Amino acid sequence: RESDHRAWTPVTYTVTRQNATIQGLIQGKAYFFRIAAENIIGMGPFTETTKEILIRDPITVPDRPEDLEVKAVTKNSVTLTWNPPKYNGGSDITMYVLESRLIGKDKFHKVTKEKMLDRKFTVEGLKEGDTYEFRVSACNIVGQGKPSFCTKPITCKDEIAPPTLDLDFRDKLIVRVGEAFSLTGRYSGKPAPKVTWLKDDAVVKEDDRIKIKTTPTTLCLGVLKSVREDTGKYCVTVENSTGSRKGFCQVNVVDRPSPPVGPVIFDEVFKDHMVVSWKPPLDDGGSEITNYIIEKKDTHKDLWMPVTSATVKTTCKIPKLLEGREYQIRIYAENLYGISDPLISDEMKAKDRFRVPDAPEQPVIKDVTKDSAVVVWNKPYDGGKPITNYIVEKKETMATRWVKATKDPIFPGTKFKVPDLLEGCQYEFRVSAENEIGVGDPSPPSKPIFARDPIAKPSPPVNPEAVDKTKNSVDLSWQPPRHDGNGKIIGYLIEYQKVGDEEWKQANLTADSCPETNYKVTGLTEGLTYKFRVKAVNAAGESDPAHVPDPVEVKDRLEPPELILDANMAREQHVKAGDTLRLSAVIKGVPFPKVTWKKEDHEVSPKADIEVTGVGSKLEIRNTVHEDGGMYSLTVENPAGSKTVSVKVVVLDKPGPPRNLKVSDVRSDSCYLTWMEPEDDGGSVITNYVVERKDVASAQWVAISSSSKKRSHMAKYLMEGTQYLFRVAAENQYGRGPYVETLKPIKAIDPLHPPGPPKNLHHVDVDKTEVSLVWNRPDRDGGAEITGYLVEYQEDGAEEWTKFQTVPMLDCVVTGL
Repeated sequence: RESDHRAWTPVTYTVTRQNATIQGLIQGKAYFFRIAAENIIGMGPFTETTKEILIRDPITVPDRPEDLEVKAVTKNSVTLTWNPPKYNGGSDITMYVLESRLIGKDKFHKVTKEKMLDRKFTVEGLKEGDTYEFRVSACNIVGQGKPSFCTKPITCKDEIAPPTLDLDFRDKLIVRVGEAFSLTGRYSGKPAPKVTWLKDDAVVKEDDRIKIKTTPTTLCLGVLKSVREDTGKYCVTVENSTGSRKGFCQVNVVDRPSPPVGPVIFDEVFKDHMVVSWKPPLDDGGSEITNYIIEKKDTHKDLWMPVTSATVKTTCKIPKLLEGREYQIRIYAENLYGISDPLISDEMKAKDRFRVPDAPEQPVIKDVTKDSAVVVWNKPYDGGKPITNYIVEKKETMATRWVKATKDPIFPGTKFKVPDLLEGCQYEFRVSAENEIGVGDPSPPSKPIFARDPIAKPSPPVNPEAVDKTKNSVDLSWQPPRHDGNGKIIGYLIEYQKVGDEEWKQANLTADSCPETNYKVTGLTEGLTYKFRVKAVNAAGESDPAHVPDPVEVKDRLEPPELILDANMAREQHVKAGDTLRLSAVIKGVPFPKVTWKKEDHEVSPKADIEVTGVGSKLEIRNTVHEDGGMYSLTVENPAGSKTVSVKVVVLDKPGPPRNLKVSDVRSDSCYLTWMEPEDDGGSVITNYVVERKDVASAQWVAISSSSKKRSHMAKYLMEGTQYLFRVAAENQYGRGPYVETLKPIKAIDPLHPPGPPKNLHHVDVDKTEVSLVWNRPDRDGGAEITGYLVEYQEDGAEEWTKFQTVPMLDCVVTGL
């Protein structure tokens, strides 16, 4: 019986031995057993087991542990892991025994402590450079099992692996003030890397808000309740003896801006309006200021009135004021994340008042010498109070500090000679006006000037000469003057005179129109002779003229035409259909030659764009078609001669349709197609032909050959009695050309022939006017069913046969004889 039941269950009735095997027990259950002896008289009393028996398999030592692996090696330690044995011997594992053997020694030594159940252990205290083997055994209540297979020999030394870093955050992170954020990632390396967090190149320190958590494989920097000061560039560095890796994140903790910076300055105060200004907030909250909100309040009232909420400038006009009333101004800064606390101004009464003079306009500098210059300016607005003094300042152009030109008052004149300049230095000047209120803003700086004596007129240009000429122009060239008069040469004036006249005419009106040392004089009359002269001009004026030595007769200088071909005309041109054809050449010759483009000695296509410039010509045809191919010629001609070049242009396109498509040898299941190559192969070799067929009752064409290189094809697998159309197209490397189609359909039937002669013709009856004839079918029907027999007769001695009639059967009675 089961230990928790009272009822006994018989397991056998006839046991003659002193032992029995009991089947059908449940593993893990506890049972009681009893036995009674029986003879012929009857059954004796039962004997019962004294205690319950738990049913389970026999207990043995456990199997050997599995998968003993080395996880880490240093110069004085080894870390190992293993898995439990597949079978624990029928009893729970009570501990593991880890053993090691120094290579070269015979015995294993136990290295684990008592009762170790962890399946991971670090063997420490090893000697650097020594080599060891390890094995592990499992123990249960019975004893210690077999050891695992040994590890490979392991030499104690530090493992080396460069750090790796895998981050979970991006390069930039935006966080609202008060929110938390974390920067996390994973890392590895041997020996174990050191993890360092930096913010703006300073080490991050933990506090109540900032927490740093680092495990052997993960890293994390967490910030609770972020503040604006947490904004910065964060850097995590993972470093060991083999190197380092860094990760960066720009964290921007955003908030509403701080208040604008005061005080509020009243730049202008009038009876009906004021102009105020302020400085931007010291902290824009990490986001650009989108606008300022300005409000005003009459100090006698508690109500703030809006002025504007849509200005980004740090100045504002406050309108609609009542004269004599005192006002306060309140200013807020706003960004994407909110509105700042306000900046409130002092009280200010709305009334007109005096102010410092305005800034003069930009002064003008005159009479410059090597050590002085005269500064001239216009009187500015005096601010309501008379101007009492002007302050003139100077500075070298590259300097930053302004220096007063004199300590003496300058008034009432509006010009002043500034002394003590350094020769050759470049100066700027500015002027401020002063009244009893104060000194006004300075004027804009003057144009820079060099402190040097006034310049003189330059000397004449050197060696003017005529270097080229045409029938209406002369090209002149010269060298700069030997002396520029201490001033920059602005340019040159060119004049010409007809021989015999007294008047010199200007070829150019202003010197700056000819800054170089050459000029083309145009508008001259062919055949006349002219004199030429050139003057140099600087700020001081014109130099004396320099004359071209000899008069020049105006006529064309003849040079025969010359063509310099561009690459697109140097050899045969191949252009794909649809692309643009460009032919061009550089043209030389005096006078400039007449340019003519032709194709096959005819005018080029109207769609061709022809451009002729002073140095060459270009022909361009867009969206070319095959007909644009051919021999193109370019002819240039002038009185000195002519020259022609030609280039062959091939427009590459799909081929034309094949020619003379014919169908022959028609059978019930096939026919033979032949054709000729297209007249136009598209400029490329025909690669293959495409043959298609179509049942006349269908709209669908079916390909029967797409790779044939021959100009014929046997069309097979036709259906007898069906009518077919056929078409063929040619292909080259640029595509498939148009199809040529059979003119009329063909019917798939075998060819028909006349039948053979009937056999065994004889008569079976004769009368005076009629004869009965019979005969047999001919040997061949000609490929079709015989429809009838034609009966003819001939009188004896006559030459012609007379038709009697056509009969369907193999007999006939000829009458009327």
